[in-house]
Amino acid sequence: MRNQLIIIFILLTELCKAQTSVATYPHNLSKRVTFDFKQQRVGDVLQQISNAGNFYFAYNGALIAQDSIVNLNVKSMPVRDVLDRLFDGKVDYKENEKYIILRYAVNQFTIEPDNITTADNLYLISGYVVDIKTGKKVKQASVYEKRLLQSTLTDDEGYFSLRFKGEHASIVLTASKETYRDTALVFLSSINIKPAGYNDPDKEKGTLFENTIEELGIGKFFLSSKQRIQNINIPNFLANTPFQASLTPGLSSHGMMSGRVVNKVSLNIIGGYTAGVDGVEVGGVFNLSKGNVKTLQLAGAFNVVGGNVDGVQIAGLINSVQGSSKGVQIAGLTSLIKGNVNGFQISGVGNVASQHLNGMQIAGLANITSRSSKGMQIAGVANITSRTLRGMQISGLLNYAKNNQGFQLGLINLADSSSGVSLGLINIVKHGYHKVSFFTNELVNANVSLKTGNANLYTIFLAGKNFSDTAKILTGGLGLGHDFILNRTFSVAAELTTQGLYLGSWDETKMLTKFQTNLHLKLFNGLTIFGGPSYNLYSSSKLIENSAVGYKQQIVPNKHQDINGNKGWLGWSAGITIF
Repeated sequence: MRNQLIIIFILLTELCKAQTSVATYPHNLSKRVTFDFKQQRVGDVLQQISNAGNFYFAYNGALIAQDSIVNLNVKSMPVRDVLDRLFDGKVDYKENEKYIILRYAVNQFTIEPDNITTADNLYLISGYVVDIKTGKKVKQASVYEKRLLQSTLTDDEGYFSLRFKGEHASIVLTASKETYRDTALVFLSSINIKPAGYNDPDKEKGTLFENTIEELGIGKFFLSSKQRIQNINIPNFLANTPFQASLTPGLSSHGMMSGRVVNKVSLNIIGGYTAGVDGVEVGGVFNLSKGNVKTLQLAGAFNVVGGNVDGVQIAGLINSVQGSSKGVQIAGLTSLIKGNVNGFQISGVGNVASQHLNGMQIAGLANITSRSSKGMQIAGVANITSRTLRGMQISGLLNYAKNNQGFQLGLINLADSSSGVSLGLINIVKHGYHKVSFFTNELVNANVSLKTGNANLYTIFLAGKNFSDTAKILTGGLGLGHDFILNRTFSVAAELTTQGLYLGSWDETKMLTKFQTNLHLKLFNGLTIFGGPSYNLYSSSKLIENSAVGYKQQIVPNKHQDINGNKGWLGWSAGITIF
């Protein structure tokens, strides 16, 4: 079985020969600008140039002194020439559609061939990478062929060796390393022709990548030190291919260049590392994608994406996306998105959107959105939206939204402010209702209630006692209410409550349900009086009332209605509300 896997892997590798270069870019470096800078910061100069050219600069602020003061007068000069004058030729640059990428490159080196061997379908090149100024050999420099996607690193002596299969009219080797300017050398098929310097027409083309995958713990674990050095040396190169296959990140059909290639189809037997996917990627255990993923990504355990996901992403355990997600994510444990979520997240344990949610989250345990939610969150335990909720939260226990403009359904619903609806046992709005009412009615002469929520829907907790030597009643219950705000002074409250009655014994279950409407008159801030009619529906587990001595013997008045074994009658209530 092992030999069969190796044979399959080799066959898949041989299929990976057709590559296409990245798409064309606008020539931001050729745009002409006119400026007269006097005693201005380098950072401000770059900002004004980018505004004039309608592009952005990307650079490592630790390597470029942004606070340095410069004087520079240019008239209708290409941006590349302005940069050369601004940085005295010590900065290299690449460009893409939106960015000019600056890279500190004060040093220069060259490729010195040592041995060139050709045979049938074989081309072998070895040599050294040498610093032009010092003459010293340069170690850990990347030497690669962009079209064939083959590469290596120089050893401690600056030595490299590359072997190419197939017939090639020419081989173009490029050497790259941090703080050095790229250099290229062309080798023709005839060994009688001396290798010559090569002016790469694509040398100013580049792609902006962040090393987020390499900086993650999972990236450090699965990627070799050589792969990480390669990514530092070649930060802005990108190629597209129709297919790649990997056994592990270090054993790929694209070798160490796998992290610089976007594939239409990517097959990773155990796991793989690519620049991105523009089609389908399948990993037996995991997929590591440095850039964006489009269409479909499947993994037995986890997917980790350094850019954005647009399509369907399915993992047995975890989906982790450093950018945004658009589409559908399904994970056995959790899906973690550092950007926005536009679509669906379904996980066995939890979903996290570190920015905004526009869609649906479904989780067995919890859903978390660090900013606003527009859509639906459904969880077995808790839903959390750290900013505005415009949609729905449904949970078995807890819902929280800083600003609830939607609907919450759960045992406990919390919000800092709310213009929406919260339906649950406990509804608390920090800047909403915290009203305490003291009232009396036809049955119990002393009652107190706490109302929490907002005018749309509030929860009522109530308790009462009928003070009498011969007709005591103890009661407690809860309910829901809605306030119809007429103006700043008057409002009408519609409330539905259910309460249990204690008449000296727990042997009987006595329940009283009340629907009441009260007219509220606000006297001043903090004090309101109210009163109005109610309809009562009473039920008891025993047909014959049997209250203890000293407790009320007759709850139901003589004038009442019989409704399916329950007793109904009209009543009233009146009281005051504070806070």
